[in-house]
Formats: sequence, structure tokens, C-alpha cells
Amino acid sequence: MSGALTLSKYSIGVGDRFARQGKAQMRACQMADEHGVEVIPVWNKSNREHKIIGSTPAATRAAADEAVKALGWTKPYYVDADHINLATVDRFTESCDFFTIDVADLIGRPCEEQALQSFLSAHSELLGELRVPGVAQAFRINRGFIEQVGRKYLAAVQEAGRIYRRIEDQKGRGRFITEVSMDETDSPQTPAELLVILVAVAGERIPIQTLAPKFTGRFDKGVDYAGDMGKFSEGFSDDVAVIAYAVRRYALAGNLKLSVHSGSDKFSLYGPIHSVLEKFDAGVHLKTAGTTWLEELIGLAEAGGAGLQLAKEVYAQAFAQRQDLCAPYAAVINIDPACLPAPELAARWSAEQFVAALRHDPACPAYNPSFRQLLHVGFKVAAGMGDRYLDLLAANETSITKNVTENLFARHIKPVFIG
Repeated sequence: MSGALTLSKYSIGVGDRFARQGKAQMRACQMADEHGVEVIPVWNKSNREHKIIGSTPAATRAAADEAVKALGWTKPYYVDADHINLATVDRFTESCDFFTIDVADLIGRPCEEQALQSFLSAHSELLGELRVPGVAQAFRINRGFIEQVGRKYLAAVQEAGRIYRRIEDQKGRGRFITEVSMDETDSPQTPAELLVILVAVAGERIPIQTLAPKFTGRFDKGVDYAGDMGKFSEGFSDDVAVIAYAVRRYALAGNLKLSVHSGSDKFSLYGPIHSVLEKFDAGVHLKTAGTTWLEELIGLAEAGGAGLQLAKEVYAQAFAQRQDLCAPYAAVINIDPACLPAPELAARWSAEQFVAALRHDPACPAYNPSFRQLLHVGFKVAAGMGDRYLDLLAANETSITKNVTENLFARHIKPVFIG
């Protein structure tokens, strides 16, 4: 479709819990541009986050528009309805132009037998030994494998199709970016499974531009990757190769790329990801939602005074409410209760001690991943503080902005997109 929105090669999901750091995030993308690399910002916020904060998609759109205008950004930017489904999508359609369709809950749900048999009959070209350029080992696919993958994923892809068409009916074809997300599930998809999934997506005529699979290893919120680096690198490379093959063979969008969810702070992966992107001349979408909220908290603590006191109160309340705060994120956090400092101890910390425990610096002996993860999910506490929290953000803008921009550019954008 002529004039359809097309996501650039490199893009970054810049989540902003309280919609106050748009200019700081925008500045990080400008800095990439100054280094000769275009990285498009996508402000993402889920329905769950909106409910916790008490915000609206319209407020996210307004904050993004304001940041873009203030910094004179003339390139594309988007607002993402993050992790939406059929029950939640409607409140986002007016304000958003990027939709992350989350169908992970449908994985494993039985599909109609007739639909499965039709899919099997339509794709005999997958059978046998299939060689994908860039993948070392040939895929050996039989009918039983396709049936197994179909029974696991076909219902999810069909649901993605229904959600996509719901959005298209309201916004019009080509007027939004579509991502399909399957990352919040128990087991990673193999490259061969990913190929079958993409064939199903093509059959549903979903013009996806990004796809978020589940990768091998743990992608916990706000901390580094945990897993076999070699397996991740091989799997990521094979996934990129499979996407390139599927684009050619099944007429999917030419700019289709992987989306890395919970992508913030995965510092050990950024080098391998960059190498794969260079190898295939491929793009990627990196989602970095929660890291901005933590940089806000670091900026407050670093400023000392009332900012540090509030940061300590957020931790004390998060510690007291940790079971309720952690429950919705149980699959994507890994907190060792024995490593959480008692609030009475943290209350006596200096600004330097609090920041050292919270800032993601693996080389620092005081860095505490459990402390960081608890505060990562503790933004609900700050939301409950209302204007007191927001007023302190404004009062300490200089300290906070410095941390947000430096974290996003130096620790995320530069190693992934610039190298």
C-alpha cells in the first residue's frame, strides 16, 4: 500500500511509566543520529501499566508529541499499545500507531481441526530437508512436526489475525505498525518452529513488521541476561536468517525484524546482537520499558535531600508489599529475598550507597540485582504518592535527565545499534 507506515531498520521501545522523560529519551535518539545511525523511538506502555499508574494512552501520545516538538525531531516516531489483546485494544486505537499484539496466552490452545488440516495440506513445500541460507543445519521437517507446531501455535496466530483486523477496521490499512508477541511463554521457539509460525502469519495476512519470540535463557526485568550465551547467539542468528527466508518465500513485509522484549539492561547480549545484525544487514526492535523508571529513581537519590528520602520510602513500601508487587511479574523476575536489605538499613544509606546498589553496574561490588528488580516492579508505590512524586521529578529534572539520557544512549543504543 502506497504511503503505508514503515518501521525503520533500527527502533527502540522507550517505556516511560510516568510520561515525564520523553525529552531525555528523545535526546538519546538524537545522539544516535549525530553518530550517523537512525534509531526510531517508540513510546510503549501496556494496559496493565496504565491501570497501575492511572494514566491513559492519550497522555502517552501527548507526552511523545511534546518531546518530539521540543527537540525538533523530524523523523518518524510511534506510540505503542504494548501487549494488547482483543479485550484491551479498543482504548488504544485512537492514540496509538504501533500495536504489540500479545497472543502468548493462546499458545497451546487447541485450534479447529479443519483449520489445522487445511494448513497442513496447503504447505507441503515445508516437508523434507529445507535449507535456509545462513542456518548451518538443514531443517528436517515432516508432517508430524508441522502438525505439532500447528496445534501449539495456530490458534494464537488466528487470534492475532482477529486482533489485527479489529485495529484495521478502526484505523485503516497501512496506518499503523503491527508486532506479534509470543515471548511471555514457557519455552523458546526453535528456528524451525518460527518458520512455521511465520507461514501461519502470512496465511492470516497480518502485515507484521516486528515479531517477538521467546529466546533461550532468562530475560528478567531490569537485569542482565542469564543463560547460555552461545545458544542465544546461535538461536538469534538462525531466527534472523529464518525471517529473511520467510520474507522472500511468503511475501511478508520486507522490513520484518525481531523484537527483543525485556531488552533493557541485557548488556552481555548487545555485542552478539550487533554482530548478527551486521552479518545479515538486519534490523531489530529493542524494548527497554522499565529502565527509565529506575533511572528516575537513581536521579532522585543522587540529588540527595527530599529526592533521596523519597527513594528510600519507595523501597521501604516496596519491601513491605513485595509479594503483591512481584506476583504479576513472577515469570520475569528472579529476586533472592536473602539479598534484599532491610528497609531500616537502606534508610541509613547515603545517596552514593543507594545509587550504587540500584544502578546496573556489574563491576560495582555494591550493585544488588535483587534490590534493583524489586524497585523495578515497585513503580506502583511511586504512583500511589501522586503529586509528591511528580513534583520531585520536576524539582530534580537536571539530575534525572542526565541519568535517563546517558543510560539509554551509552548503555543501550550505542552497543546495539552503533557498536
